[in-house]
Amino acid sequence: MHRRGSQLTIAAVAFILGALVVVQLRSQAGAEGLAQLSSQDLTILVANLNARNDQLRREASTLDRELATLVQNRSRGDVSIDEISADLERVRAYAGLDPVAGPGVTISVDGPIDAAGVEELVNELRNAGAEAIAAGGVRIVNGVVVTGPVGGLQVDVMPLDDGFVLEAIGAPDKLTGSLTRSGGVIAQLAATLPDVVVTVTPVDRLELPATTRTLVPAHGRPRL
Repeated sequence: MHRRGSQLTIAAVAFILGALVVVQLRSQAGAEGLAQLSSQDLTILVANLNARNDQLRREASTLDRELATLVQNRSRGDVSIDEISADLERVRAYAGLDPVAGPGVTISVDGPIDAAGVEELVNELRNAGAEAIAAGGVRIVNGVVVTGPVGGLQVDVMPLDDGFVLEAIGAPDKLTGSLTRSGGVIAQLAATLPDVVVTVTPVDRLELPATTRTLVPAHGRPRL
C-alpha cells in the first residue's frame, strides 16, 4: 500500500510538471510568433485592435441610448395611463356610475309641490353647473325624472316623502346664487306655489350614491 501511494504521488508530480512545461512552451511560441512579425505587421495588428475597440465602444454607446429611450418611453407610457385613468374616473363620476363627494348645496323642499316644480329645481341646478344631483337619496342621471301628483311624487319609482331634500355637488356660491337670484326658480315657485317652502343651504361636503341604473345605450353606438 505504501509503495502504491508513492507511485501515485510521483505520477501526480509528473503530470503537474508536464502541464507547466506545456504552458511555458505555448507562451514562448506566442512570444516568438509576435517577435517574428515585422513592424508593419505589428502596426496593422495594433490598428485592427484599436478599430475593434472603437467598434465595441460605439455599440456600447448605441445600447446606452436605446436603453435611455426605452426608459423614457416607459415613463411617458406610465404618465399616459395615469392621465387616462383619471379621465375615466371623472367621466364615471359625472355619468353617475360611481359615488361622489364634494362641496355643494342642499335644497329642503316642504309643502305641496308637484313634479314639474321639482324638475324646474333640478334643471336650474344643472344649468348652474352642478356636477352631481340626488333627490331623496336617488342619483339623478339620464332617464331619471321626478313624476307623480302632489303628495305622490316618485323618483325612479322610489317615493319622495313630504319634506324631501335635493342635494347637488358643485360650487356652493354659484349654485346658491343661481337658485336664490331675483326672478329665479325659487322666486317663481313662491309666486305659483305659495305654500311651498324651499331652503338652500351651502355645505362643505356632500356624499352622493352611484346610480343603480344600467346606463349602456340600447340603440346608440359609438361613432369612431
